[in-house]
Parts: sequence; structure tokens; C-alpha cells
Amino acid sequence: MGTFVNLTDDIRTAAMEKLSLVLWRERELLEELHYRLEVEQLVLASGRSRWLAHATRDIDALLTTIRETEMLRAVAADEAAAASGMSSNPSLASLAEAAGEPWTTILTEHREAFVSLTNDIGTLADSNRHLISAGYRSARETLMSMSDSVDGYAADGSATAEPLRASLVDRSL
Repeated sequence: MGTFVNLTDDIRTAAMEKLSLVLWRERELLEELHYRLEVEQLVLASGRSRWLAHATRDIDALLTTIRETEMLRAVAADEAAAASGMSSNPSLASLAEAAGEPWTTILTEHREAFVSLTNDIGTLADSNRHLISAGYRSARETLMSMSDSVDGYAADGSATAEPLRASLVDRSL
């Protein structure tokens, strides 16, 4: 009986270690995403668009890697859940609760780090979307001013224009 318990504990420990390694990798990737979003924001804020395509391409490639790692995490979490006697597709919080020490602390720390990182990344991504939209509107208005006059703005924030009209200028002043 003791050998069976030890074997079960060994399987559970191996599954938890595997999950923890995948979670560390995912955290590293999210940190890298945060960095790359900040680089994109700096490029956007500088008004120079030369490196914007590169920054965006880097982010897209990293997002692909993150999606692949999320699949690995899902498999590792299912294995850890099975080794702990839980059903598949557990939340990280429920897995941490059922895992027992030291895994409860380790998994809880991973979860807290993910919550913090995803909040930071969401805020940064929203800010970048705002900068991109503002840049698009500015470029559009500049182009419109070359041919039409910008008269105002529509409810969605886009510029409205009327065709250029002839104007009189009193040059005698």
C-alpha cells in the first residue's frame, strides 16, 4: 500500500512540476509581450512610423507563440488535475486550492502574476489602439486638407468635409 501512495505522489509531483514549468514559460512570454507593446507605444508616440510594421510583426509572432504555450498549459493543467483527482479543464485557482503545499503557494503566485500581467497588457494594448486611431485620423485629416476642407467631426470622431469653395480675399489691406 505504501508503494502505491508513493507512486501516486510521484505522479502528482511530476504533473505539478510540468505545469509549473509551462506556467513559468507563459509568464516569460507575457513579460516579453508587455515589453514589445511598450516598444510599439514608443514608436507610435514618437510619430515615426518607420519601425511600426516591425514592432507589429514582432507582436504578432509572439502572440502565436503564446497561443501555442496556452495549449501546452491546458494539457499540463489537465494532467495535474487528473493526478489530483479533479475533472479536466480546471481553473488555476481551483487547481491551486486542491494541490496542497508547496503547490498551493506556487500556483497561487503564478495566478496572481497572470492577473497582474494581463491587466497591464490590456491597458497598454488599449493605449496603443488609441494612438493608432489618433494617428490614422490625423493622417486622414491631413490628406483631406489637401483637397477638401475639414468642417467638423461626426459622432464617431471622423472628420467631415465639404468640397473646397472659391473664396474672396481682399488684398487691398
